[in-house]
Amino acid sequence: MIVFVLIIAACSSSDDGPGATDDFNRKAMLENIADNIIIPAYQSFSTDMTALKTATSDFVNTTDEANLISLRQAWSTAYTSWQSVSMFEIGKAEDLLFRDFLNVYPVNITNIESNISSETYDLASVSLQDEQGFGALDYLLNGLSTTDATIVAFYTDATSGSAYETYLTDVVNRMIDLTSEVVADWNGSYRDTFVNNSGSSATSSVDKLVNDFIFHYEKHLRAGKIGIPAGVFSGAPLEDRVEALYKADLSKTLFNANLNALQNFFNGKHFSSSVNGESLKTYLDNRDKKELAVMINDQFNLSRTTAAGLNNDFSEQVRTNNNLMLETYNELQKNVVFLKVDMLSAISVIVDFIDADGD
Repeated sequence: MIVFVLIIAACSSSDDGPGATDDFNRKAMLENIADNIIIPAYQSFSTDMTALKTATSDFVNTTDEANLISLRQAWSTAYTSWQSVSMFEIGKAEDLLFRDFLNVYPVNITNIESNISSETYDLASVSLQDEQGFGALDYLLNGLSTTDATIVAFYTDATSGSAYETYLTDVVNRMIDLTSEVVADWNGSYRDTFVNNSGSSATSSVDKLVNDFIFHYEKHLRAGKIGIPAGVFSGAPLEDRVEALYKADLSKTLFNANLNALQNFFNGKHFSSSVNGESLKTYLDNRDKKELAVMINDQFNLSRTTAAGLNNDFSEQVRTNNNLMLETYNELQKNVVFLKVDMLSAISVIVDFIDADGD
């Protein structure tokens, strides 16, 4: 019933009057999103992934604590950078299941260890999505033991060390290969295909991208980073479901980076710039929905303010004061209604995914 109501609401444009026409320049918005947000964000992420590959090679060649620390920092930087592109599951990223291969968590530790010991695995297999990506690197760099010295010992062990090094390298190379495909697609013909598909059908770039944006906000930010660990859907906190479980003090950084990226996208803010261009916000302004745009931005800000009090370690947060996690979830949830019902109705976009968590 909830899905039916949302779809009806999204199809309705009665607030704009029976004769209202949509004269907003969708193509100009797509040009801004492609040229000033998506492509620069992917290029930055690709640069950070290249640095991660270099740090991995340095660690494998000289396996010591200093290089482990450097590799861990490169991983943290790339993981934070990932938060700016993870919402763009369109084009080649959609074809490759990019997000699923790069950031499924929690990962399956038993299977990762089995892969390492057997030295037989195919990281291109969909069934191995929870055995690779940033989550697997979290385990390999932070979760093998409690000290840097003993983590290094896994990689220098005379019997199994080379297998750990090979798996680490293979995971990073797989991430690099997927990233290169996505970036090449945007730098190739897909950019023009994306921009020119500016109509108002369900398969247009605007409709697909807006749905991806809302899906990511709802499922990966609100639920994945906050709601699931807080136990919203299970009835009890799940401290082992946080992002960056083994480097737990990174989880809040990743949340904030993703929240900022989503709000910046809504406002058409150029990547690494203070300039704003055509966006969902200006689309709402054009449709005489300026108050709704203000409400959405206010709710983004309220969510950020509430989350500011969270522990850097979300596992520790749900153990010691889960109420604040639940409060953060509630603030995030309010924007689901503004975005998924009110905004979609205003810009005549229909929801193309099904609710699965009871909201």
